[in-house]
Amino acid sequence: MDVALAWDEAGWERLAPHVGRRRLPVWDCTAGLVVGGGSALMIEAGATLREGAELRTQARGILGGGRRVTHLALTHPHFDHVLGAAAFAGVEVYGAVGLDTLLVKGRDELREDAVRHGVAPDAAAEAADLLVHPHHLVCGEWTLDLGGGVQVLLANVGPGHSGHDLAVLVPGTDSSPEIVFCGDLVEESGEPQAGADAVPKQWPAALDRLLSLGGDDALYVPGHGAVVDAAFVRAQRATLAARFGVS
Repeated sequence: MDVALAWDEAGWERLAPHVGRRRLPVWDCTAGLVVGGGSALMIEAGATLREGAELRTQARGILGGGRRVTHLALTHPHFDHVLGAAAFAGVEVYGAVGLDTLLVKGRDELREDAVRHGVAPDAAAEAADLLVHPHHLVCGEWTLDLGGGVQVLLANVGPGHSGHDLAVLVPGTDSSPEIVFCGDLVEESGEPQAGADAVPKQWPAALDRLLSLGGDDALYVPGHGAVVDAAFVRAQRATLAARFGVS
């Protein structure tokens, strides 16, 4: 099957020949997929095991030839981004340093938060019980080679929206710009949410690091909402700096 057709048929938005994303229903969390010559990276796991399984199945359809997701990046430890991780058992999982410990200690809180936001209690409990933790912890930057000349850079840019914010940079090519998956450091469909685990004083600096990764011409993929440009990220940085009283 033609790869471009496969993205569309699977309900994904194609951002580059080898990169796409999907806005998941209900919580509008964005998942991403980067396709290499021999490997494939999924970004985010969804809010439930069912969502995670749907993402993995859709990726197999896009990849074709019996290929599957081999790597999973979790941008931060909120339920709508991580609770589907057990559906990716057997893949290499990446997160910001400290994420593994947090997911162990915060398992009950994750489950409770999911239920508060509308996940069925049984589904939330099952996902939390089976939650897959990161095998690889990113402190600074980590380059993944997906084969076929496709590399991605995982960057620990937080704290900000949470204490463990990871961004994913897909370098540009002659035919496509840099693409930065921002997690919830950037939100387009609503105001950025600052929960109890946010680090407001450092959030603007995390956005500065995102901008330095992607540059002026990159596409920035927020955790929720439409793809934005550097000007949008700068404007959101200014709003957050004013909101939290930092420069």
